[in-house]
Amino acid sequence: MSSYSDEPELSGYVPHGERPMRSVRMRRAMRIVVIVGLVCLVLPGILTTASFSHATAERACAIIAPYQDPSTQGSSAHFEFFGEGGLGWQCYTVGAYGGDRNVAPLGLFPSIPVRPEPGQAT
Repeated sequence: MSSYSDEPELSGYVPHGERPMRSVRMRRAMRIVVIVGLVCLVLPGILTTASFSHATAERACAIIAPYQDPSTQGSSAHFEFFGEGGLGWQCYTVGAYGGDRNVAPLGLFPSIPVRPEPGQAT
């Protein structure tokens, strides 16, 4: 049996006491690296989602605008926080007789609005 009360691996170990293991400069550098890493992971997803939603809204608006207003020469989709249809993508006519107007709310995740079948209540 050994006469040591401590393990031999810990002999000569002196704890740091109140002093932190890493300096303030090192901790700040680590925080910056972590924040930049998180931004690099999240930002591409946000940009891809925004780009895909914009393309979908433009296509849906190009389909629904001539149906809602046959005199339109084009269409435009915009994301609005306080639009006529609430939060989400709004479809506007471009060059229509009587001026541009909102023809359909496309929603937060854009889709073509469902039109009711003839004879159904709206």
